[in-house]
Amino acid sequence: MIRALAAALLLAAAPAALAQTTPPPPVVEPEVALTLRPDLQQPGQPFEGWGTALAWFAHVTGGYPDPVREKLADLFYGPQGLDWTIARYNIGGGDAPETKPYLRPGADVPGFWRRPAGATGIDWWNPADPSMWDWSADANQRWWLDAIARRVKTPIFEAFSNSPPWFMTVSGRVSGAEKGTQDNLRPGQEARFAEYLATVVERLQQAHGITFRTLSPVNEPHTDYWFAANTQEGAHWDPARQAMMIDAADRALKAHGLKTVVAAPDETNSHLFVRDWEGYPAATRARIGQLNVHSYDTVHQTAVRDIARMHGIRLWMSENDTPLDKDPENFDGIASPLAFAEHVVHDLKRLEPVAWVFWQAVERQSSETGDGTQGGSNWGLVKMAYTPRDAEHPIHITRKYWAMAQFSRYIRPGDRLVPVADEDTIGALSADGKRLVLVHVNGGVVPRRLTIGLPGARVVGRVVTDATHDAAPLPGPAIAAPRSITTLTVALR
Repeated sequence: MIRALAAALLLAAAPAALAQTTPPPPVVEPEVALTLRPDLQQPGQPFEGWGTALAWFAHVTGGYPDPVREKLADLFYGPQGLDWTIARYNIGGGDAPETKPYLRPGADVPGFWRRPAGATGIDWWNPADPSMWDWSADANQRWWLDAIARRVKTPIFEAFSNSPPWFMTVSGRVSGAEKGTQDNLRPGQEARFAEYLATVVERLQQAHGITFRTLSPVNEPHTDYWFAANTQEGAHWDPARQAMMIDAADRALKAHGLKTVVAAPDETNSHLFVRDWEGYPAATRARIGQLNVHSYDTVHQTAVRDIARMHGIRLWMSENDTPLDKDPENFDGIASPLAFAEHVVHDLKRLEPVAWVFWQAVERQSSETGDGTQGGSNWGLVKMAYTPRDAEHPIHITRKYWAMAQFSRYIRPGDRLVPVADEDTIGALSADGKRLVLVHVNGGVVPRRLTIGLPGARVVGRVVTDATHDAAPLPGPAIAAPRSITTLTVALR
């Protein structure tokens, strides 16, 4: 009797329990109308394209089985992929062979020097001696140079250095000095290091039939995080030493008869870039053929833009990746792609660079890292195991890849960036003035109905990446759905 009564009470309570656990219906937000007003009377310099640093991922994946690495090259540089045109080749410094391995997988990019048998100390290297060079080194990253050259009609290659070879350093390690505020190049080694870089540039150009348009001799130089206990190559340079190295690199390139020019300072953000620039003498500034800045912070970006404008020097945003902070690894998630796309838009609007270059197109799958990071991270556009356990070498294309496609497939070399009176939209005008591309990021929950504030403008294409679409062409009106990236192709009369 008691059991039957209890059952009856449970049945009677069931509707109430269901009412408490059933989620409420989603709130449908009304559309907002947004008119995009591009200023076609103020076009920027011709855009040069998109690309990536090779470095670590190329040092790993260039040694993968041919079908795998060819597929990766197609994903980034093929016409059906991201259609990139730029690559930054990392000239490795290289630790002493007897140094116990300590660099993260991929970061141990080999140098091109060879130490003679029986040599001791740190002053044995003679760049004029052919026996002290190893031109078989770094075969995996060099594979990418050939793969890109096969896919891109007019690729732009840049060489860059993270650290001098170990025997030119103070600490004896390519990861930095003992403290992150100490310069790691030994005093007086600028000319020898410049000779190392210029010789590598010349030899690789000959071996691979390519041209390095620029050489960047220092990387994120005025920071405090390059120290000996680090797990990647890096070196601190105060502005005075940067200037000495820029001068030395320029002299070495010219001594080799190369057309390659110096790019600098490849600073980690714009506010440190400005401090570096302030410390350069006028003669050093005149040696710089391209200004490079990273965008890991967005303070003072317009100050960098102004320096480039007033001195008439080409400006690149030469390194960035922007996963949303604490967003766990998710190949299909939209949070990090939205943060990344918004960052690209703001970089293009504030810096007005002629190129935008990604850091590492392929990152290690978080399940492989074993670093204890809860949930992993969303760095990279493609995730793979750097030490594959599967002969298939699975390639995981993330939604950030498709966010990148919203830009690189449609804003093409020769287009000119134009101002747009909307913080979430970047515009680019074709060279013939007949086509306008607008990339709009809606990171919120309210849909936006977009109209173009130009007489006779006609939207002829809409491509969307969101939680359910991957750079997908969609018919219908120019609606930017919540949490989406929308690329509009606009025909102009």
